[in-house]
Amino acid sequence: MRIGYVRVSTSEQKTERQETSLQDLGVERIFIDKASGKTADRPALKKMMDYIRDGDIVVVESISRFARSARDFLNLMERLSEKDAAFISKKEAIDTATPAGRFMLTVFAAVAELEREYIRDRQREGIEIARKMGKYRGRKPGDYPGFEQLLAQSKCGEITAVSAMRKLGMSKTTWYRKAREFHGQ
Repeated sequence: MRIGYVRVSTSEQKTERQETSLQDLGVERIFIDKASGKTADRPALKKMMDYIRDGDIVVVESISRFARSARDFLNLMERLSEKDAAFISKKEAIDTATPAGRFMLTVFAAVAELEREYIRDRQREGIEIARKMGKYRGRKPGDYPGFEQLLAQSKCGEITAVSAMRKLGMSKTTWYRKAREFHGQ
């Protein structure tokens, strides 16, 4: 069975182009994630990896839609290999059913990771230039009305810090950073 995997980075992005491309390649079932490719911890990817059986073929539009780091990519490929499943990437014209395809797969994974590093470097450089020009100040601090009251309640044991974080919709890191800032005033 040909199984397709589609990923876009945000919920606002459309998947139709990738879906159509995979359907043209004879894919019978498609799994779709709307999440960053930085991690292999994606719901549809997990479902697909559980769904795959011996002899199945995973088809993607591009390697970058499947994995962003060479390590994650090679881990996913190892799992496919354990299930005796093949992998096809349309854009890179890779088919792991062939020795040349398996070789090219490793090369493309390394190139994809290199490109990701270049993108990060350019982003850091752009932010630094914008900072020097006074145009970038980072993300604006979140507004959490009721923080001080909930912090006081958690300090005296009326509620737990976890329940206070939930009420405010605040992450653990933000909670403790703001608590330190508040006590440092």
